[in-house]
Amino acid sequence: MRHVALHAIADGLAPAEVYRRISDFGRYPEYSDTFREVRVEPPQPDGSTVSDWTVEFRGGLMRWRERDTYAPETHSLTFEQLSGDFQTFEGSWRCEARDAGTLVVFTASFDLGIPTLAEILDPVAESTVRTNIARILKGLVGAEVIDECAAAARG
Repeated sequence: MRHVALHAIADGLAPAEVYRRISDFGRYPEYSDTFREVRVEPPQPDGSTVSDWTVEFRGGLMRWRERDTYAPETHSLTFEQLSGDFQTFEGSWRCEARDAGTLVVFTASFDLGIPTLAEILDPVAESTVRTNIARILKGLVGAEVIDECAAAARG
């Protein structure tokens, strides 16, 4: 399983505003051409949503369906793939007050499910995730990435 974490600072914006913008998944294609389409269904009775994603990856398209669970009281949300091209894809967003702005923490864990090509494809997928999340943060809230972490867990 591959793990990615990004920390970014959105100056001059409160956590609630940053959270609101990050939660607007339908706008992601406006800020990165890699996101071809994001469709979000109406909220479920528990407040979660189901969204369908299509993104470019290595000259092709990856598609998945995920459940997005929101926690506005803590300015955080989690996502978990329900079906699609990943074997596993899950993660979270968190927004915390920092000085005169907001610290945004994005984490994701994924497994493409192709063990024989993992050493080649996983680093490319990881780089794609980091690059696109950085673009989304810049576009939605003017945030700059201040720290990136990545790790491959074997086991």
